[in-house]
Amino acid sequence: MLPADVDNSQPGPLGRAEAEQIARNLRAMADPTRIQILSLIVEAPGGRRPVTELADQLGLTQPTVSHHLRLMTDEGLLERVQQGRQVWYSIMPSRVNDVFDSVRTDPVAAVVAPPVLERIAADLTIRFAGTFSPETVTEYVRGSYTLLADRARITRYLPSLTARFAADRLHALARADGLITDKTPDVLFVCVQNAGRSQLASAILRSLAGDRVRVLTAGSEPAGSINPKIITALDEVGIPLGGEYPKPLTDEVVRAADYVITMGCGDACPIYPGRRYLDWDLPDPAELSMAGVRAVRDDIDARVRALLAEIDSMNAA
Repeated sequence: MLPADVDNSQPGPLGRAEAEQIARNLRAMADPTRIQILSLIVEAPGGRRPVTELADQLGLTQPTVSHHLRLMTDEGLLERVQQGRQVWYSIMPSRVNDVFDSVRTDPVAAVVAPPVLERIAADLTIRFAGTFSPETVTEYVRGSYTLLADRARITRYLPSLTARFAADRLHALARADGLITDKTPDVLFVCVQNAGRSQLASAILRSLAGDRVRVLTAGSEPAGSINPKIITALDEVGIPLGGEYPKPLTDEVVRAADYVITMGCGDACPIYPGRRYLDWDLPDPAELSMAGVRAVRDDIDARVRALLAEIDSMNAA
């Protein structure tokens, strides 16, 4: 269970002052020229640009650009730093994610160039040398990229997530086929979107078990991103999400798992002998208020602790 001194009460409604600040921040970006300015700053080397450079890039006068910069600085979107006679503008660190999501609307952001995939495959070939051929590694890299881009609709950090997904799948394949010896138990959490329940369970188990358990997650119908309420609910009890992301369920991760825990995904998970299967009947946090998400988190916390006790007991036998 969670510590007794953790306050899990639901906070009150958003205060008027906070709501007005959020509204001002949204209005500060609600202009095509400001979006262009923010985009240029995000893409700049070092993440900053001066007024003169922005004006030249946009074909606008410096007073016009300065007007927009001043408005966004006043509303906390931009940071202004003067070095000598030059004034530089950069995104406020606390607003980087908001700005990035607002300006990265180009659909080609979801396309990874072939040389990048070749680089990923080459690096993983070194990692799995003696276990898999370069052709097998390349096949898994390309397949992992397609699964994330098409089925999970991942667009942000697609190259690095492709590399991570392919590496996890290759490790699972090697373990399932007996090509590597690894006594660390694998635990696989599966839900529908891989954006809520499975992410709560995996984050809690990683926090409790550390390196004693290898944790994987998957979704029968993965979402494009993790539910923000899940990140908040975990942060409230001091548990990081750890760079997780939604990903589709694949056969090799099921075959490699010692424990498979399903949550609301029906019979989407294949059954293999020799694995411990559990089905946790839990509501989908996507349809719940924050109070409901906290209740699911606490329920999962208790179940994960019981599961870890079982795993530790089996390992000690």
